[in-house]
Order: sequence, then structure tokens, then C-alpha cells
Amino acid sequence: MDKLLAMEAFVAVVETGSFVSAVDVTGLSKPAVSRHVSELEQFLGIRLLHRTTRRLSLTEEGRVYFAKSKELLGALQDVENEVGLSSDQAIGRLRVCAPHDFGVEQLAPLWGKFAEQYPRIELNITLSDKTTDLIEGGYDMAIRIGAMADSRMIARPLAPVRMKVCASPALLRQAGVPCHPSDLREFPFISYSLQSNGDEWHFCNAQGETAIARMRSSMQVNNGATCRAMAIGGRGVAIQPDFIVNAALASGELVELLPDWSIGQHDMMAHVLYPTRAYLPPKVQRLRDFLVEEFRTPPWCPKATRLRLVAH
Repeated sequence: MDKLLAMEAFVAVVETGSFVSAVDVTGLSKPAVSRHVSELEQFLGIRLLHRTTRRLSLTEEGRVYFAKSKELLGALQDVENEVGLSSDQAIGRLRVCAPHDFGVEQLAPLWGKFAEQYPRIELNITLSDKTTDLIEGGYDMAIRIGAMADSRMIARPLAPVRMKVCASPALLRQAGVPCHPSDLREFPFISYSLQSNGDEWHFCNAQGETAIARMRSSMQVNNGATCRAMAIGGRGVAIQPDFIVNAALASGELVELLPDWSIGQHDMMAHVLYPTRAYLPPKVQRLRDFLVEEFRTPPWCPKATRLRLVAH
């Protein structure tokens, strides 16, 4: 539980008179406000609010806690103003969420450099492949790959991401090399279980031809790096982003299949997302600009070396 965020949510509910009205003050969703207050009560072991269908009222303990919380939050605001948190200085905790594999392989090497440049920013990083609501989760920023559906967010492009079909040289020597997406049906497939389209993949080429490959899944994994490791071990064909497989392609551990075909109509894009608001905190601005600069030339982009195998 984030005690400070829970305290702010509780104070907002009391001052505005309802959980719904507190949404505008906190920027959180109504379920998030309610959850923070409930977690605060559980943590304290006391009830702070009497809840009825018509109104909210403070318990005796709630009155004491509200007064002390107001005092504490006011003092904190005074400190922030004094040290310039509301000015152009980049200070404070910065909550970031990112996809697991992208976070481990592409972002982790950068955090030390960022911390050295901005020592007064406290990074709080969460890695998860599940889509998280930034506002409800209390995040300042997220890294997302693929289509951006949330219109409440500002999405700044970082780098293109291309899905690649690949397999180990050993598997291809044994089973042959596919010439067309429909041939993939004959190969064992290492399925990424969080993929929304399941085991059906849509391909297109430069001539405008399209094809659908319905894979024969031999295993399901919810982690891209594990899919890559299983593919290297010869357990099947994998379809994974280039930032996960390009190093293995360059080393020869994997071979790219169907390089003249693309997954979908367009390459995907990695974006940095942050809530739409007029005054973006300096800490968010600094990380956004840092990531845009670092990914100006994505580290996974150098062309992979392909082994030449004869297709059948």
C-alpha cells in the first residue's frame, strides 16, 4: 500500500464529500479511490468513515486521522515548495510500468545512467506484461508496445518494433525451411499466451499478398524471453519482437524465417505514455526526453546475420 497516496485519497473524499467527487481532485478512478481508503482502514485496523447509500460521515477516529493527515500533507506541500518541487527542478518519486522483457533487456541497462543524471528523482519501476491503467494504478509513466487505445494518454513514439518468425538451425535442418506462412502449420509452435490473436497470425508482403497462418501450438508461455530460449533449444518456431530475438539471430542461435513477409500491415511502435495534463511534472519530462534520446538508434536494430538454409 502506498500510504501517502491512500492518505491523499482519504483527505480528498472527506473534503469533497464523496468518492465520486474525489476523482477530480486525485486524478484516480472511483474504484481506485475506494480501494486506497479501504486499504488505509485495513492498515490502521479502524474504520475511518461511516458509509451509507446517501452520505459519508467521519468516525471519531476518522476525525482525528483527518486532522492529522491534513496537517501532515500541508507540511509536506510546504517542504516541496521550499525545495522547488513545483518549479523546474526534477525531484521526487517517479512511478513507471513497462513490459517485462522490454524492461529487463532494453530499459534495465539505462536506469543507472538516468539516476546518475537526475539523482533527486526516485525511480519506482514495475514490470508486467498485463496492461495497467496508469491513472487507476497511480503511475506517472508507462512504456507500451503496439496500438495505443487510451485517449486519455499522451503517446510519444520511441522506436519501431517488428515481429519476427524464427527457429533454431537444428530444427530447420530436421524439418526443413518454410517458404510460405501456410507452411508454418507443419511446425511445432511456441505460443506466447498473452498474445490477443492466439495462434492465428496474419501476414502480408511487399506485393500486397496476404496470408493467414494457424499455428499448431506445442506449448504456451507467458514470457517472451522463455519463448526465445525454447526456440533456441529447438522446441519449435517462435514469433517474437525483434528486441527479444535479434541478438540470437545475429549470433546464429536462431534463424529468421519468411523475411519477405511481415506480421500485420505495419510494424508496431514502442511508446512512452503519460497522463494528459497541462503541467507535466519535470521528473516526467526528464525521463521522457531521456528515453526518446536513448532509443533514437534502438540497440536491437543492427541487421541480424542469417544462416543460409535451403527451403523445401
